[in-house]
Amino acid sequence: MDHTSFTEICLHQLKMSGVRNGERLIVLTQGNDRLDYADAFMAAGQRLGAQMYHMRLPAPLPSAEWSVGVTGLAAMPEAVEALKACDMLIDCIFLLFSPEQFAIQAAGTRILTAVEPPELLARMLPYPELREKVTIAADLLDRAKVMRITSPHGTDVTYKLNTYETVAEYACTDTPGRWDHWPSGFVFTGGDDDGVDGQIVVAPGDILLPQNLMVREPITYTIEKGWITDIRGGLEAQIVKEYMAAFNDKRGFGMSHVGWGMNPNAKWHNFVPGTFEGGMGMEPRSFYGNVMFSTGPNNELGGPNDTACHLDIPMRGCSLFLDDEAVVIDGDVVVKDIQMSRN
Repeated sequence: MDHTSFTEICLHQLKMSGVRNGERLIVLTQGNDRLDYADAFMAAGQRLGAQMYHMRLPAPLPSAEWSVGVTGLAAMPEAVEALKACDMLIDCIFLLFSPEQFAIQAAGTRILTAVEPPELLARMLPYPELREKVTIAADLLDRAKVMRITSPHGTDVTYKLNTYETVAEYACTDTPGRWDHWPSGFVFTGGDDDGVDGQIVVAPGDILLPQNLMVREPITYTIEKGWITDIRGGLEAQIVKEYMAAFNDKRGFGMSHVGWGMNPNAKWHNFVPGTFEGGMGMEPRSFYGNVMFSTGPNNELGGPNDTACHLDIPMRGCSLFLDDEAVVIDGDVVVKDIQMSRN
């Protein structure tokens, strides 16, 4: 995407995020990655009268392995203080689950993560209806005490919802201390630490993230009191088991967040090998009517589990109930107040 076009979509994003004249914005990059993102956001912010800064961290050492929640900011407390002093941080390195992100948010800085390919950012721009409907859905989820998920493939699992807050992702960040991810469009919460029980069957066509794999053979998870006690299936089940075992951390078998997708501009079929545009899988996380469960850390919700072993698994064709009231049936949102126009 050329600089002018990229700047225009960043301008739309900053307007949706409520950027005003005189606000201080910092774009955070690392090494040589996403410098074009910084250039586009800087140009867009200047058009709105914002004070724009670019903080560029050194590239990680060649021997360093990327891990969820581990960032170069950990050794740079002065940089963290500078980010805490700005109004909005545009995160182009992926700070999610890190102590540094939590500290920056706690200071009132709003954060937008933007690491997906520009073409995907353009196709999944935030818009007012998405923000409105996702917010309504979050209120609905926040009031619920029990979530049940079923599927024709054998999923039947119950989450007790009495502990953790609900998070609404609508692809822009417009209130102090709020984090969001562009693109997105879904809601989620976490079950009680000992309150998830049942069976989840990940079916053919469902997606494993961060492996970026479409499942070909069913994977059956058995969950007891919030912990995975068994994983059975074919090749993909073996991949999941060996991935989790590599962390040597039993906390990776804890159940993390759970929710459903609401973005009609996100397409499941765009993840098919050969068409996937790259990035971290925000499109399959967001597609309309998917039910996604996650394993591993729940510190994003304020929980005690900060393991680096994390999987997100968006599933098709599921039904989701809140306090016995249907929200998603066979992969379609059925609550009128949160239904979205399909494009």
